[in-house]
Amino acid sequence: MISLLARIFIKNHDDYQSPTVRQAYGMLCGAAGIGLNILLFIGKWLAGTLSGSIAITADAFNNLSDAGSSVITLIGFKLSGQKPDPEHPFGHGRMEYISGLFVSVAILIMGFELIKSSVGKILHPEAIESSPVILAILVASILVKLYMCFYNRSIGKKINSAAMRATANDSLSDTVSTTLVLAATIISQLTGVILDGWFGVLVGIFIFYTGITTMKDTMDPLLGQAPDKELVNHIEEVVMAHPIVHGIHDLIVHDYGPGRLMISLHAEVSASGNLLEIHDEIDNIEHELQQKLNCAATIHMDPIVTDNEEVNRLHDRVLELAKSLDSSLNIHDFRMVEGPTHTNLIFDVAVPYECKMTDVEVSNTLKKGVRELSGGQYFAVIQVDRVYC
Repeated sequence: MISLLARIFIKNHDDYQSPTVRQAYGMLCGAAGIGLNILLFIGKWLAGTLSGSIAITADAFNNLSDAGSSVITLIGFKLSGQKPDPEHPFGHGRMEYISGLFVSVAILIMGFELIKSSVGKILHPEAIESSPVILAILVASILVKLYMCFYNRSIGKKINSAAMRATANDSLSDTVSTTLVLAATIISQLTGVILDGWFGVLVGIFIFYTGITTMKDTMDPLLGQAPDKELVNHIEEVVMAHPIVHGIHDLIVHDYGPGRLMISLHAEVSASGNLLEIHDEIDNIEHELQQKLNCAATIHMDPIVTDNEEVNRLHDRVLELAKSLDSSLNIHDFRMVEGPTHTNLIFDVAVPYECKMTDVEVSNTLKKGVRELSGGQYFAVIQVDRVYC
């Protein structure tokens, strides 16, 4: 259904990286979610009223809250598509993450309320009624929710949407919860054992757990998470494909919402090259990143000595020394300044956050190792950089 509607209403529907297409998909899926969840609410509410089952009634209101979540998702995609303005020069893309956060909060509230009402049913159990119509409504609800989970997850993956992944998780939790409700209804009908409240608690716990995991998925990009390794590798491949670049470092990816990435990095180039030619090639690399990754890119040129055997030898020695401390360490911007009494080796050391050594420990240990390279002739001047990717 979603694929058919996309072909009808979304122009260039297969261009998933286009901000306009992403927004259209988000709003289409949000509108479909509103309609389907309202239909499910009506059907389950009638089934819960006829049977007297708190689990079915609670599941019905869970669908009603899902309709509200779909409204939030729809509004989030609409707001995220607004153009940048003076107060928000990087656009409004993070509204999509915020809408996903609201969806996760709604899931948590529903899970808590369901647990609370189910405990009351455990303390004061009541017989529930069942009929083929009630069972048919529950089975149909499970099938509809599975479909909603499928299309939200599929579209969410194609357009890389945290909000739609949150909605897909919510639909999956609804599928499990309704399956448990169906099992409780059938067991009670066959055995006379009233499990309505107990199954309601299980449903509530599962919904609550889903809300927590969904909240984490939507909060991480808001707080500022490390970029995907695939994206980092792609950036490195594009930049290093140009012969003038000998290495890159200080790569930072700023995420202002899907399709609104800002990339900055330092590219090592030969100090003896033609400055104008190198600058022109760096501009070309920036444009290539913008075209291939739909991002804004800024590259800083770092000149390095590439034709001095002594500098290259010392660079390799110091790199080996850094790797002996921690294999994740790396160095860059290496240069040598000779003086009458000693020689300064000036470089930056890149330290990832998983390294257990402090910045001071890394710096002092490397300085001591450099002093021992040649009887105190070399002194290290070190800048410690933290790795963000």
